[in-house]
Amino acid sequence: MNTTPAQMHAWRLHEYGQPVDVLKLEQVDIPEPGDGELRVKVLGIPFNLNDLERVTGGNMMVKPEFPYSPRMEVMGLVEKCGDGCEAWHGKHVVAMPAGAHGGYAEYAICAPVSAFEVPKEIPLRDAAAMYFPYHLAWLCLIERAGLQAGETVLVHAAAGSVGSAAIQLAVNAGARVIATAGSNEKLEWCRKLGAEITVNYSSDDFVAIVKEATEKKGVDIVFDTVGPAVMEQSLSAIAYNGRYIMMGFSSDKTVADEKSLVPRRLALSNISLCAVMLAYADEPMSYFLNDSMGWNFVPAALGEKINKIIISLVQKGALKPAVGRIVNFDDIPQTLQDLADRKTVGKVIALL
Repeated sequence: MNTTPAQMHAWRLHEYGQPVDVLKLEQVDIPEPGDGELRVKVLGIPFNLNDLERVTGGNMMVKPEFPYSPRMEVMGLVEKCGDGCEAWHGKHVVAMPAGAHGGYAEYAICAPVSAFEVPKEIPLRDAAAMYFPYHLAWLCLIERAGLQAGETVLVHAAAGSVGSAAIQLAVNAGARVIATAGSNEKLEWCRKLGAEITVNYSSDDFVAIVKEATEKKGVDIVFDTVGPAVMEQSLSAIAYNGRYIMMGFSSDKTVADEKSLVPRRLALSNISLCAVMLAYADEPMSYFLNDSMGWNFVPAALGEKINKIIISLVQKGALKPAVGRIVNFDDIPQTLQDLADRKTVGKVIALL
């Protein structure tokens, strides 16, 4: 017997604005999965800074049509499958909703290529925090930068969800972490995660502190989700043959599509610039995107590998998902506003 109701609750937008002003709780029809799609009964919703643009109308690659539900990541139970993916039925997954939106709802349609199984024995709050932060941090530090034991990593915005994951993965790999954040509370959070040195970027010169901590050499890796506000200084804080990981522009999203790098400045740095975008694709889609757009999405098979490694580390206790706050479904607008106002640490999760 089908016990799924006909309708669900969803936080939706009819216009752009601040989260507390424009997100409206509505009752809408539960979506049906098409061929090759999964319908996930949402149990946990992780928050992400990227969702702010989808609420405020800021810089984003594609603007969905109104009305729609924001949120590009969910955790839940695969409750119904379209043709071709029946093997997913009944699995607990972390997943990206189709079109990278639709997650602030009780049900979401997701593609298997961006869905990853999570063992049911992992607590819900931890499972909901395991996808974007840890996949992205692993891609950056291990896959792209080739982090080695004994190296020093400078992690910017280290108290956020991705920064928190980066601290843990770097420490687990035997690296030394210098973390920057904007308040004493956030610095204490970073130290608890394993950062050896913490820097309040609002009052202290992180370049000077890095040079002192590394005998003037500089760090081996810069992990940067901030972008313009820290990039010039970070180039002065990186060692010869270091790796600069660029995967975010939180300090100014308007530059994301602008020509802004100075080739001579990079050449004089004698470093490797590592760019990372977390988006998975199967082989046919990868070829299509490369041929048509010149983009390289991450192979889905690598995502499966990363997911298994992260799960293993969590099960062994080597990693503990950095959950900073648990909220209710009704609290989503205010919580997203708090995220925008930098009032959160770690990963924030709404449990349904």
